[in-house]
Amino acid sequence: MRSPTLITGLITTGSVLAVAAGPAAASASPLQATLPGEGSGTGLAPLVHATKIPLVRRDVRLARRIAHVRGTHLRHGYRHTVARFTVEKLERHHHHLRRELRRARRAARRAREVPASTASPALQAIAACESGGNPTTDTGNGFYGKYQFTQETWQAVGGSGNPAAASESEQDRRAAALYAQAGAGQWPVCGQ
Repeated sequence: MRSPTLITGLITTGSVLAVAAGPAAASASPLQATLPGEGSGTGLAPLVHATKIPLVRRDVRLARRIAHVRGTHLRHGYRHTVARFTVEKLERHHHHLRRELRRARRAARRAREVPASTASPALQAIAACESGGNPTTDTGNGFYGKYQFTQETWQAVGGSGNPAAASESEQDRRAAALYAQAGAGQWPVCGQ
């Protein structure tokens, strides 16, 4: 025969709470018992806090990995910001960070796979002087791309569209053709 006393155990931050109810309360739900700190407004806060700590650490580690792959640093105060998230938001944020890490790794892999410039040393020096070697340079002064082509010069060597929108290898080929036709004189300052 069972005892008329109902005993329920709850685990809260390392201690066990036993609630004893008499035969009259046997039909009542055992979860109606008052939890420690519930009246003071803290409730399950210690348990939730203990659950969040590993999630916050995990998100901070992932964010650091992403920053490292991108060659940047983790934003100051990031841990404090993430610590204010709810457990559900931390779970969603974790999935978001995993996707971002995959994207950052793919982008880094693609950047490593891009071949280095095939331009001659003379053209590399001209490009470094003209645009810092940046193939997307568009200063708004009528000169575009890595070699600061004018639109007319670009079209004269077979290019179409905006030179800054062309790939670096195409700009190298067109600059090599221009250099072969007219020499370094096409770049009066940087071609010296």
